[in-house]
Amino acid sequence: MFTSVDDVSARLAETGYLASPAVATTVFLADRLGKPLLAEGPAGVGKTELAKAVAAVAGARLIRLQCYEGVDESRALYEWNHAKQLLRISAGRDESWDETRTDIFGEEFLLPRPLLTAIRGDDPKVLLIDETDKADVEVEGLLLEVLGDFQVTVPELGTVTATRRPFVVLTSNATRELSEALRRRCLFLHIGFPDAELERRIVRLRVPGIEAALAESVVRVVGALRAMDLRKVPSVAETVDWARTLLALGAGTLDETVVRDSLGVVLKHQDDIQKAAAKLDLDAL
Repeated sequence: MFTSVDDVSARLAETGYLASPAVATTVFLADRLGKPLLAEGPAGVGKTELAKAVAAVAGARLIRLQCYEGVDESRALYEWNHAKQLLRISAGRDESWDETRTDIFGEEFLLPRPLLTAIRGDDPKVLLIDETDKADVEVEGLLLEVLGDFQVTVPELGTVTATRRPFVVLTSNATRELSEALRRRCLFLHIGFPDAELERRIVRLRVPGIEAALAESVVRVVGALRAMDLRKVPSVAETVDWARTLLALGAGTLDETVVRDSLGVVLKHQDDIQKAAAKLDLDAL
């Protein structure tokens, strides 16, 4: 998909995703080496958006597996359409079981889920395995076969091997440690909060019409909030939301009144808001 690291940066920027050199380099290597990319870091720093941007750049179909506690093989890989199978069995009452069994375990009755869908077909795809750390440990064993050999075994149909490998992005908020076996199969990328200059560029790109001075003030205040001992520090997504909020309010500058009235956009806990209101000194920023 990409000819160089600079090509990655330029083409992702066209979709509205401003990549740091580390992000652009890792995306280039994941594409060139054909390896999954494991993006780890706090929520709201652009891990999921990276997969979406790569899909947009490549003109590829984005296939998303949203992980959560309790996700299993039937949700991640495939399952059989049991209702349709029962209808087929009822319609073929005069057939032998061997005849019926051969029929009901065919492609017509298979419901592919994200992992199987991603390795079937020749069209370009980006497979996003989102919030991998929220899935049970057992799900990682399922991922090992898919990400190691890009194949899936369906006992009734045999082994399905990818004819065209998808570009794979796994994301993790590091709420639990992923297995070493899974990490070995991936290129690792830590995405943290961007530096002030990059975050200003992101705000100016995502919030058209915002003045440079206001964007700079927003980034500076968010940086001060991140330095506090808060339950949930503001993410890049919340920085952008706050900038949009200020623009909608018609605020040309950040003063105590505007900050106090809109802190709920950038902070999500009442004790964080109270702490920020007490400690934030706009004159010192």
